Amino acid sequence: KTVKLWKISEKTKRAEGYNLRDDNGITRSANSLTNLRIPVIRPMELMVEATPKRVFGNAHTYHINSISLNSDQETFLSADDLRINLWHTEVTDQSFNIVDIKPPNMEDLTEVITGAEFHPRECNLFVYSSSRGVIRLCDMRQSALCDRHCKVFEEAEDPTSRSFFSEIISSISDIKFSHSGRYMLTRDFLNLKVWDLQMNTKPVETYPIHEYLRTKLCVLYENDCIFDKFECCWSPNDDHLLTGSYHNLFKITSRLTKKDAIYESSREQAIRPRQILKSKKVLQSARRNRRDEINPDSLEFSKKILHCAYHPTDDIIAIATAHNLFTYVAKDSSSSSLSS
Repeated sequence: KTVKLWKISEKTKRAEGYNLRDDNGITRSANSLTNLRIPVIRPMELMVEATPKRVFGNAHTYHINSISLNSDQETFLSADDLRINLWHTEVTDQSFNIVDIKPPNMEDLTEVITGAEFHPRECNLFVYSSSRGVIRLCDMRQSALCDRHCKVFEEAEDPTSRSFFSEIISSISDIKFSHSGRYMLTRDFLNLKVWDLQMNTKPVETYPIHEYLRTKLCVLYENDCIFDKFECCWSPNDDHLLTGSYHNLFKITSRLTKKDAIYESSREQAIRPRQILKSKKVLQSARRNRRDEINPDSLEFSKKILHCAYHPTDDIIAIATAHNLFTYVAKDSSSSSLSS
């Protein structure tokens, strides 16, 4: 419920030979000092430090699901289930509520906010997604409280395919603008969808992530995995898409060729880094003697990749499993091969 600003820094040197404390940090008595020493700088093993700089609190009643920095580099938004607040980076004790979908009677609540993000170039525009699979584009120039959106993006549901799980699996778990600002990428339980800001009736591209799980929705509902929130992201050139799945699998999809590659993050990569990853296939007819084939019935739902990120300028990705953080780099810019 609180936003914190951190400074990340690297240390490769440290000062030694202080007068008032020894090398272990223990304070010396001033009476025991017989001479004055000048501290010296010594090299040390690289160490990464995270230092809290500002705390933005007391503005959210529910857990924050997303934060987004504005292109003006001065303001940012934070969103929870029912509200979106606008902050200034220099003001920690005051924010402005720009979206509030809380009804007078909570029994009338039909949807919640699942994500929000600023446009990468237009500082007045932002979008937020909902648990009903709806995306709303808002313009802060229209009014201080953006209860009235300027555009709604929603795909009409096929009535023939409606089921008990339709509303659950249509909930958007993540939304990201492309670097160009023309497209939006959304992730629901089964699909990645690319939306054009000029067309709000349906996505221009749809990529199934784990269609083989459609027959296992009952099992996923019983173990609550159907409510998992998977993230998604764009490559630096907006030509590849990245998202996670179960069994510690993640998928990279090419928008140009429409081909995808599935990889597995495993402990073996942590033991033997810098190896070339081989893509996997999830098949009902998977053979046990093939390490590159996985049967959907053998998937471990406790192992999942919910969080992932693309480097802003290079072909490097970060993948978070339950207990490890992996980084991968593309073997070359024209190849889908990865090395850990």
